[in-house]
Amino acid sequence: MPKPFNIGNKYTAIITGSLLILVLGAYSYNAGAGKPAPAFNADTAQWPASFGFGREATPQQIAALDIDVRPDGLGLPTGSGTVIQGKAIYLTKCIACHGSAEKVAPGVKLPAPVLVSDSASKTKAIGNYWPYASTVFDYIRRSMPYNLPGSLTDNEVYSVTAYLLNANKIIKADEVLNAQTLPKIAMPAQKLFITDDRKGGPEVR
Repeated sequence: MPKPFNIGNKYTAIITGSLLILVLGAYSYNAGAGKPAPAFNADTAQWPASFGFGREATPQQIAALDIDVRPDGLGLPTGSGTVIQGKAIYLTKCIACHGSAEKVAPGVKLPAPVLVSDSASKTKAIGNYWPYASTVFDYIRRSMPYNLPGSLTDNEVYSVTAYLLNANKIIKADEVLNAQTLPKIAMPAQKLFITDDRKGGPEVR
């Protein structure tokens, strides 16, 4: 016949178990104290000087990828574009992912973010979030269209940039963008950004 449950026995077992764990832990700690950690040697002695993967990039290949455009416009290529030309390109190559630049269709989930400010929904877009107009050009040139990045000519990139800035009510419809005019555009969101001048310490602003 089973014995009735005794709460005193339960607590006695818990206390005894805890003491046993402490004793074994202390023994284990003392047993390893003062001994150096086992050395770990990487097994690299038999490795070849090279595994034969990849090859050194040529100066021409590096130059082809060295296309960054800085906030002050340094790096912008020659060429130009207009709002009208940009709208035609956008409707052909961009609208499938970004939707209509003039409005967002209710209930339609786009595969890519909308690019025109929507102050009602606070959705981040070029007009209310992007700090420098020149870097809009940089991003479009190196990353768009999604299915064929880098395929747009410099004139096409200037034009798409012009169209998007006009759709965001930043430039007028008759403005022409080029390496001289684009860096002069002041983006509405630029004042919201601050320069990160931390020096590697715990400074947090």
